[in-house]
Amino acid sequence: MTRPITVGVDGSPESVAAAAWAGREAVRQGLPLRIVHAWHWEPYEIVPSADRDAQAGWARETAEVARRTLTERHPELTVTAEALEGPPVEVLVEEAAAAELVVLGSRGHGAVVGFLLGSVGRQVIAESARPVVLVRSDDRAAAEAAGREIVVGQHGEPDDGADALEFAFVTAAARGAAVRVVRAWTLPPVFAYSPASLKLLDEAGGLEPYERKALDEAVRPWRERFPDVPVTEHVEMGSAGQVLLSAAARAQLVVVGRHSSRVMGPRIGSVAHALVHHAPCPVAVVPPA
Repeated sequence: MTRPITVGVDGSPESVAAAAWAGREAVRQGLPLRIVHAWHWEPYEIVPSADRDAQAGWARETAEVARRTLTERHPELTVTAEALEGPPVEVLVEEAAAAELVVLGSRGHGAVVGFLLGSVGRQVIAESARPVVLVRSDDRAAAEAAGREIVVGQHGEPDDGADALEFAFVTAAARGAAVRVVRAWTLPPVFAYSPASLKLLDEAGGLEPYERKALDEAVRPWRERFPDVPVTEHVEMGSAGQVLLSAAARAQLVVVGRHSSRVMGPRIGSVAHALVHHAPCPVAVVPPA
């Protein structure tokens, strides 16, 4: 079964931009688009007429307006829309399980908006089984023009972050874009050195050559799988968050992997958190397989 690209809408400028981004991506990848408005009824004393039926009607209209807009913009695109009642996190995480990816609106310097107030947005990102793309209200199609790269972070061993690399290369191939793979490194504390690690560093010729070799090994399978995608390997000393944010200034999309811990469970991680709040372009957070 073909998975759709699913976008959460609530009528805000951020969700309008997210829906537009999702529509363009669905066309590029030849996927159907599913629009979801998650709503939860609460009585309002200020507006007595805002009963459950009225709110349900508003929710359906919000989803339908988004559907009509995207159908008119992309006549060839298969678009469905639904208003779903329930706790937003549960609704969106459940929808994500059946999606290729989920797209949400984001204010950038703050919480995700609308039905994703407070910690809800972070919970969706942390718990989603599929990649989540966050789009700001000022996002425009022109930012996806040729010349702007897709930036993806890589760290650790060659197999670490493979899911994020795959997402970046698949997206770049659909867009005809280049990929910049970024690996940041810092000087480890003295106690982190072991005889085995010192031997590896000595064989590589030092810390930076070691990092470059590790990045080359991680990227090589994706170069072979996507020979038409131009690739730049970027190794820089510094914190991963700051290095990726610097690269994001010239990117059309930034891709970062989501952390997972046996003790703490799924979590966004500090790097993804920094990008979600400060990157000037859409950010894709990819969970581990």
